[in-house]
Amino acid sequence: MPHLGRRLAAVTAALAMSVTTGAVGSTAFASDTDERQVHKEPTAVGHGGAVSTVDPEASAAAIEVLREGGNAVDAAVAAAATLGVTEPYSAGIGGGGYFVYYDAKSKKVSTIDGRETAPAGIKPDSFIDPATGKPYRFTPELVTSGVSVGVPGTPATWERALKRWGTLSLSDALEPAIEVADRGFVVDRTFRSQTEDNQKRFEAFTSTKDLYLQDGKLPEVGSVFKNPDLADTYRLLANKGMDAFYDGVLAKEIAKTVQNPPVDLAIDPKDRLPVPVGSMTEEDLEHYKALEQKPTHVNYRGYDVYGMAPSSSGGTTVGESLNILDVFDLPALKKDQPAVLHHYLEASALAFADRAKYVGDPAFVKVPTKALTDPIFGKERACELDPMHAAVKPLETTGDVTNYDGTCPVKPAAAADEKDTENISTTNMTVSDKWGNVVEYTLTIEQTGGSGMVVPGRGFLLNNELTDFSTVYDAADPNRIEPGKRPRSSMSPTIVLEDDKPFLALGSPGGSTIITTVLQTLVNRIDLGMSIPEAIAAPRAAQRNTEKVSAEPAFIDKYGADLTSRFGHILAPSGDSFSSASEIGAATAIEFLEDGRTLAAAEPARRGGGSAMVVKPSK
Repeated sequence: MPHLGRRLAAVTAALAMSVTTGAVGSTAFASDTDERQVHKEPTAVGHGGAVSTVDPEASAAAIEVLREGGNAVDAAVAAAATLGVTEPYSAGIGGGGYFVYYDAKSKKVSTIDGRETAPAGIKPDSFIDPATGKPYRFTPELVTSGVSVGVPGTPATWERALKRWGTLSLSDALEPAIEVADRGFVVDRTFRSQTEDNQKRFEAFTSTKDLYLQDGKLPEVGSVFKNPDLADTYRLLANKGMDAFYDGVLAKEIAKTVQNPPVDLAIDPKDRLPVPVGSMTEEDLEHYKALEQKPTHVNYRGYDVYGMAPSSSGGTTVGESLNILDVFDLPALKKDQPAVLHHYLEASALAFADRAKYVGDPAFVKVPTKALTDPIFGKERACELDPMHAAVKPLETTGDVTNYDGTCPVKPAAAADEKDTENISTTNMTVSDKWGNVVEYTLTIEQTGGSGMVVPGRGFLLNNELTDFSTVYDAADPNRIEPGKRPRSSMSPTIVLEDDKPFLALGSPGGSTIITTVLQTLVNRIDLGMSIPEAIAAPRAAQRNTEKVSAEPAFIDKYGADLTSRFGHILAPSGDSFSSASEIGAATAIEFLEDGRTLAAAEPARRGGGSAMVVKPSK
């Protein structure tokens, strides 16, 4: 597919708005007037393939690949690489993720686990400050450090997906992203705001400051941001394959960045951020493998719901929640939305209690995936759900995965103590093609801005994914830190089939609220009968076995009084310690309509709105 990038530029220009920019150095802002900013539409209906992402440049890259004859896998890799340019604080080759694929010919769902791994040299006390003997503070020490960086899995995921199911070479799939990195993308309010939120962290590293804070200034909204270093890195991978990332000069540079972070020594020591160093080596990168594995599967009201198995907790937790909810006739209650939402919140709390006790990397701990997704186990857990009253949280007991028969009463096991450290910054995409193949892909570098460290001269940030391990080592904890282990994740890329054909595909960013976002969207669509755009736009709340329900202000305004007075829920405005954002998730989805068309849907407002496109639009 030669010259794909040049054709992509023509496509985006045709959809674009004119923006005047100001020049600042060689890697950030163009000096000419150019047409780059693609208008965002949160919904699109039509034929020939569809895509939904958070970013119009990424969606345009996927659509152009589909128009040129590529399939959903080719388009997903092209979009993901472009997100590495335009959403660098949420995704990129310095991170990892989970890839779920439906093959129309075989009617099978497959997955790739591209989660980051802990280095071989990591120790149980790696999160302990040797100077104090106490755990590093989560912020700023742990999140901005070499010790938090896991071995990236995203490049291996792209390579494996293309070889297994794609039709394009890696070189062709990367061409649109190279084009965008070279010509630049238009800075929006979200990009500027995220840069500002990370300003102190970015200033700590010479390589990061040089790329994102040139001359010490934040990028201006409406300016054009270029990243030729990343374009050159992509060219290296396009020419030499992913071996150049995992076994070569680039691997040596990544390891050096982790072991010897490029801190700015010009900063007064008393004002410098502490940056604990990591142990990652070239050998850790050389030994990384992306893993193909079976998806999780549950049946919910006649739909087959496929998700991501551990090391992600998404498939098991969404699946268990659905099995609990399947016991109750929620469609009959759809006129009483607070009652349906009460059931959703309570089922989620039960499943999160089990998640904390049982789920980790199955290469290191015995994860009872079969039991957690067994409808009989879900029926037994449903005994604990009171249709009229919220249980006291956090729950002190969990389901017994070794002895269950679906009957009440039950003797639950003791619950595990869990502190949620997953951050909200991730990105998700949904892609389909004209043959009926579907990709649901969630990828991340963990916290917004990852570790804060750009690999010098390479144009990409490294993740801080190891903060998803439990920060205090406990030999009984399935998510304890261990060499070569993958930290537990909440990423929940989900594909729903009806009679072996795609009905719906969806996913979201949002740390542990990814699970609740996907679950609530399914409840909204299947049980409450909303359209998928309505299901995505609806206000959200997340119950993760905590005393209070984290809820968007609009959810509190609409449902808070009923949920509090009728059921006893305690609602608190959503937000986290890393930003002032009150949004929960930022979903993307594609629904496959009965008339043969596809409906792509993205957020209408969250994260500045998403971008849905189809190859051949229809009314």
